[in-house]
Amino acid sequence: MKRQLTLLIGFIMFVNVIIAQSKDELATQLANPVASLISVPFQSNFDYGVGPNEGFKYTLNAQPVIPVSIGENWNMISRTIVPIISQNDVIADGSSQSGMGDIVQSLFFSPKAPTPGGLVWGVGPVLMFPTATNSDVGLEKWAIGPTIVALKLSETLIYGVLANHLVSYAGNEDRTDVNATFFQPFISKTVGKGLSVSLASENTQNWDADLIFGFTGIYANQIIRIRKQLIQVGGGPKMIYSNKSKTDWGFRINLVLLFPKSN
Repeated sequence: MKRQLTLLIGFIMFVNVIIAQSKDELATQLANPVASLISVPFQSNFDYGVGPNEGFKYTLNAQPVIPVSIGENWNMISRTIVPIISQNDVIADGSSQSGMGDIVQSLFFSPKAPTPGGLVWGVGPVLMFPTATNSDVGLEKWAIGPTIVALKLSETLIYGVLANHLVSYAGNEDRTDVNATFFQPFISKTVGKGLSVSLASENTQNWDADLIFGFTGIYANQIIRIRKQLIQVGGGPKMIYSNKSKTDWGFRINLVLLFPKSN
């Protein structure tokens, strides 16, 4: 009986180690924008002090990421951003707007295997569609451009950059044309047992308006299991800035549904 109990305890410890390792691997993959992992992130962004009237803006970004094998050595990763926006005192004092914003679709073509030095990269097109249900939360323009991601991958640490450039080619002629560069450096460390800590900065340069705006945030995220569903939850504070307004703050809450491939 004692031997059986010892074997059972040993088996439970072994399973817990495997589960912890699996969670750590998933946490590392989630920090990789071109990982071969199906995920559906939901980002809740709460931004304060927005615009000259210091308004409030809430943005829920639904961001399904779907990898598709296109051969023995390559993946195509579809990354879609669908924003749902609600804001007060942003356009004008006392005003409020809400609705779906403009959808941004990126396609990355990426080698399945990293380079011997651990470099992972992907390139492809990015498109913006004028899907906003309210003209005050969208640009009413069709836009297209290139996107690229490059990162260095190790067992527990990922750092790199994602960037794109959008130029409008059609849409409402009364609205300002789009000529903007997005730049996102990031670093993420897997701590253990599915916990990761990341630092990321998301910045947009509007070249025609000579406007730079963005934010830098630090986030902690934990992978948990609810019945059979793996979920990453977490969030953290962020500092919001612009070259034409004062620095302010906000915070982000993350919820990511994970669908790892079965071996």
